[in-house]
Amino acid sequence: MIFDPHMIKAYLLTGGNLGDREKNLMKAIDNINLYCGTVLSASSIYETAAWGITDQPSFLNQALKIKTGLTARQLMRRILKVEKLMGRIRDEKYGPRLIDIDILIYNDEVHNYKLLKLPHPELHNRRFALLPLNEIAPELVHPVLKKTITELLEDCKDQLEVKKYS
Repeated sequence: MIFDPHMIKAYLLTGGNLGDREKNLMKAIDNINLYCGTVLSASSIYETAAWGITDQPSFLNQALKIKTGLTARQLMRRILKVEKLMGRIRDEKYGPRLIDIDILIYNDEVHNYKLLKLPHPELHNRRFALLPLNEIAPELVHPVLKKTITELLEDCKDQLEVKKYS
């Protein structure tokens, strides 16, 4: 395979707590492959109690490594399109949802726009994102904090239980 310098590696986190949660994560992978790039690897699926608003069903989450020719902003727009296509309704921050797709890290780029903050500003504080990401990219270095995902996971103060889903 010839290296294409225009192909960027990005790390995403998919999640959801409504409907057939596992099926929704698989459908998200299909849609990401269709609209956003190529999924190179996927973590195991993890289950976590709801974070933020806790009176709701638990979430399933999965980290994905993708390669894409899209800019970070283009990727964000496509992700929002995929979420909408899958039935995501945004009516309550941290509320229940069929699907949620976050860009955790996009190459080593740093962005601070209203609708796009990269790396994800809460990544280092969320065990439910770090644990699956650590499974597929333990040596990945956070572009701002300059620590590996493994180091961020070791330092994470979040005590929410995250367990492999079976």
